[in-house]
Amino acid sequence: MTIPTPTSEGLAGLAGAVPAGVPDEVTLARLAGEFFAALPTGFAGPLASSLPGASRAPAPEIIPPGNVGPSLTAAAPVAPVRAESVPIDHAAAAGRPGAPVLGVPEAYAAALPTFSPPASPPPLLSTAAPSTPFYFLGEAGAFQSAPQAFGAAPTAENRIVPQSFGLPGEAELHQILAELGGDRRSAQAPQSGAAPGHFYFLDTAGVQTQDASVPAAPASAHPAFDVQAVRRDFPILQERVNGRQLIWLDNAATTHKPQSVIDRLAYFYQHENSNIHRAAHELAARATDAYEGARSKVARFIGASSTEEIIFVRGATEGINLIAKTWGWQNVGEGDEIIVSNLEHHANIVPWQQLAAAKGAKLKVIPVDDTGQVLLDEYRKLLTERTRIVSVTQVSNALGTVVPVKEIVALAHRAGAVAVVDGAQSVSHMRVNVQEIDADFFVFSGHKVFAPTGIGAVYGKRAILEDMPPWQGGGNMIADVTFEKTIYHAPPTRFEAGTGNIADAVGLGAAIDYVERIGMENIARYEHDLLVYTTRALLSVPGLKLIGTARDKASVSSFVLDGYRPEEVGRALNEEGIAVRSGHHCAQPILRRFGQEATVRPSLAFYNTCDEIDTLVAVLHRLARGKGRIGR
Repeated sequence: MTIPTPTSEGLAGLAGAVPAGVPDEVTLARLAGEFFAALPTGFAGPLASSLPGASRAPAPEIIPPGNVGPSLTAAAPVAPVRAESVPIDHAAAAGRPGAPVLGVPEAYAAALPTFSPPASPPPLLSTAAPSTPFYFLGEAGAFQSAPQAFGAAPTAENRIVPQSFGLPGEAELHQILAELGGDRRSAQAPQSGAAPGHFYFLDTAGVQTQDASVPAAPASAHPAFDVQAVRRDFPILQERVNGRQLIWLDNAATTHKPQSVIDRLAYFYQHENSNIHRAAHELAARATDAYEGARSKVARFIGASSTEEIIFVRGATEGINLIAKTWGWQNVGEGDEIIVSNLEHHANIVPWQQLAAAKGAKLKVIPVDDTGQVLLDEYRKLLTERTRIVSVTQVSNALGTVVPVKEIVALAHRAGAVAVVDGAQSVSHMRVNVQEIDADFFVFSGHKVFAPTGIGAVYGKRAILEDMPPWQGGGNMIADVTFEKTIYHAPPTRFEAGTGNIADAVGLGAAIDYVERIGMENIARYEHDLLVYTTRALLSVPGLKLIGTARDKASVSSFVLDGYRPEEVGRALNEEGIAVRSGHHCAQPILRRFGQEATVRPSLAFYNTCDEIDTLVAVLHRLARGKGRIGR
């Protein structure tokens, strides 16, 4: 329906005569409320949020577990609900049918916005042909998605339009990338049986995907993806840098936090703050429920079979160190072998170097080809009866290469080795199932998946964890202590000595809630096409060389620009409010494999847009036209 801009006469028709002169704020609020009360039930467009005092859409219902939907229609962050507004029976919250999920108090859950599509589509949608080839964007433009002031021009919809940079299609793009990487054999067009929308991480048309490390996912049951609605959930995206609105393209370093995560942290400190597992008082019960509830969400998110397989740590770095200093220290001896890939972050190199040096073991490296993909045939040659650990990343933080971890894990197991997967760069971009991968260990960091810093998780198969010694001693991880001996708790508590990062673990649970409401399939498809768009756009810049051109990539574009040092490009982009990473990305070995000490690395998240990429590329074109002028 079309709602005209309200006038004083129109408002008067609904609410009586407008007082003479300029109405005060209270009067405007009253008139606005009466105006929207007269609208059809369920209407919640941008006009509703632009009037002072306008009421929001009806309070959303709490989404039961297993039936989540994205927060796509809230016009602004939802204010936290007062604790007394909804009675909370924490003592009854655990283990009873109908009770709330642990760690999600009723008051908090009631504050979370939900998506309620209209009962029937607008007439336009039933008669007009789709205006976008990407089904996950659907016809989101039919729903108002951004608040607008009276008389303002409509906000341009952010639709991925490959024609903006002459993108011919995926097959042609892969041809270009393969030629850049010197591997023309992989530049063949997809077989005729492949669907046009074939994604490396999804089996969308019954076609076996090239990378089987991520299980085939069913079609998303979530509402159409609306990037502008998503962006409103992240308050920092309205920040201004050097007088310009922030464009955050440093997501491989850290991601920003939606308002629901920020609110959840505030709610914890306002209503639940306590140490866990130890006291009989009410706040301890609330904090314990919230913390263990977050553990349950992590287990579900990565496909673990039990919460007992999830250990909270500070992040992926600490997780890998935990594994090296427990299982590794216990099982690796002189002459044994540890295998990593050339793609690894320093955090997946240094702990294994330290272990090898201490034990007299040998560190071996899987090489990569000229596109940045691991060479499986060479990996097979490295495996011997002395191989004890194989530890690889699922997605390269420096190049964005998606590594075939399922095949790597299977080959490691065939050789009798334990397999570790670093998922720091994968969990925010694709669905992960550790049981499908069959990893013995899997680690990730919360701050890479829209959660707070200082929290992450280690997954370990229960049978392996039970045989591992603790790596730190103290409170919380013990069952009994005497001066003669200590009896440790079972996993995972055995590995969580002392007071953990309780609040940020709860924040991680809230971030997982948020991602699952949007739908990982929606996120993966949107980011895939945005990365294709970004790649083709970057290739239009004279003198720009992409570093890492593997066919299967996620999130990251890494490049150098002729005539400039990477830090010079980073500074020039920062002047325009664009945040990228320039440097070695804590992955010096892989950059040196390509003859580089540093690159410029724009990295994507699902809140980035084509307009932002256009701005990035426009600055790069300007630099290319004035080669070498910065800092010279």
